Amino acid sequence: MRALVVDPDAPGALRLGSVAAPQPEPHQLVLDVRHISLNRGEVAFAGRRPAGTVHGYDAAGVVVRAAADGSGPSAGARVAAFGAGAWAQRMAVDTTAVAEVPAQVDLADAAALPMAGITALRALRSRAILGRRVLITGAAGGVGRYAVQLAALGGAHVIASVGSSARADGLAELGAHEVVVGLEGIDRPVDLILDNVGGPQLAAAWELLAPGGGVQTIGWASDEPAEFAPYSLFFVGPAKTISTFGDVHEVGPDLATLLGFVADGRLSPEVDRRDSWERIAEAAHTLLDRRVAGKVVLDVGAEAAS
Repeated sequence: MRALVVDPDAPGALRLGSVAAPQPEPHQLVLDVRHISLNRGEVAFAGRRPAGTVHGYDAAGVVVRAAADGSGPSAGARVAAFGAGAWAQRMAVDTTAVAEVPAQVDLADAAALPMAGITALRALRSRAILGRRVLITGAAGGVGRYAVQLAALGGAHVIASVGSSARADGLAELGAHEVVVGLEGIDRPVDLILDNVGGPQLAAAWELLAPGGGVQTIGWASDEPAEFAPYSLFFVGPAKTISTFGDVHEVGPDLATLLGFVADGRLSPEVDRRDSWERIAEAAHTLLDRRVAGKVVLDVGAEAAS
């Protein structure tokens, strides 16, 4: 079968190649992948993985073999999936990491959700946000645009931070109450920060955090170190925290929640570019160059899948 594999000598360290079909464990189903989505971090760091590795985590398609242990959807079900080796014509994936796609949701839109949607949803669940001030940095990207919408659904006052005024388009319509460039104009403390940027902006955002507030670090798009002034992390009063995010355990139920929001018209998949996976190099460059507002979804070729 064909798959997008790691090749350090290829543009963006990814190319289409031929690999063996996956051999599922008893708790895994086999998915006939129709669409995949790209996330900036996994594209940027593809070259760090061993050559020949089938890359990617986000996919949507049709189940061709149900799990041998009887768990999960049956053959023929339309599902979105999160798991290693997703960028291939077939993937084996844990049944706890898939969710059936409602009939009214396009499979291409479903493919956009797993990594970015789960990250946004679980980071926002780190504390109560109803009536709270939530700052989302890097808000124009895939995670950011989902976080803006989900925070607004949760009753937060949403502040969307972008790198330039050109990246602000559409964020107010998604639910942002304020859209700022960098941290300019934020003159009141915030209760929760979802930080996609890192670097000096993370250190500056820390100073905006209210007593008892928290930062969820979910990206580091700046590729710069964050330097905190001496004693700036010391605080008398309710503890302020900085937390890492990486919980992708058994995402199926949360993925089903996101798909339900899409089906109900409460969450936009925000697919800004859709193309063939034959054009992986160009698609990856648009993502890395920040020429995408939201998600990139690629259609997978169906020939010679087995």
